Amino acid sequence: MASSLKLSRACSSWVRCRFKYTRSYSKLDFEPSEPQGEDVPPSSGICRPLSEILKELNKKVPDSLVKTRYEDGGFPIRYIPWHTVNRILNLHAPEWSGEVRNIIYSADAKSVSVVYRVTLYGTDAEIFRESTGTASVDDTSYGDPVQKAEAMAFRRACARLGLGLHLYHEDSS
Repeated sequence: MASSLKLSRACSSWVRCRFKYTRSYSKLDFEPSEPQGEDVPPSSGICRPLSEILKELNKKVPDSLVKTRYEDGGFPIRYIPWHTVNRILNLHAPEWSGEVRNIIYSADAKSVSVVYRVTLYGTDAEIFRESTGTASVDDTSYGDPVQKAEAMAFRRACARLGLGLHLYHEDSS
């Protein structure tokens, strides 16, 4: 037991050190900042408290990673692409998990909604948030409707954890 506690503490400090110097949204890479020799303990997975993970996710995402699409009528919508959100989660919360909880077609079969859950794991706790995304089955601009609804629900669930939440408050400022 004592040796596993020692390894856990070593892992925790190594991961903090590693992320401290390589955390960069512009690169979104996972290169270690220190050599990975035999003296570096292997990562055992969950190595940071949940509060640290949430603090990082709540930081403003640089504008260079934010995209804009225009709704009917020319109204601009700023968003972070799902694949970028995925990489940010991998960077700050490597042990996160996500799952589609439900797929619901409307009674008139004109839209589909997806319920998505994102779970973050820390050394001290775990937390999950769910959200929904809806897409019209007639919208064929890119991807299929279920894919669009899932991506929207994923981004919204991540925003409920703080990732990209600032984008939802831009209009009110």
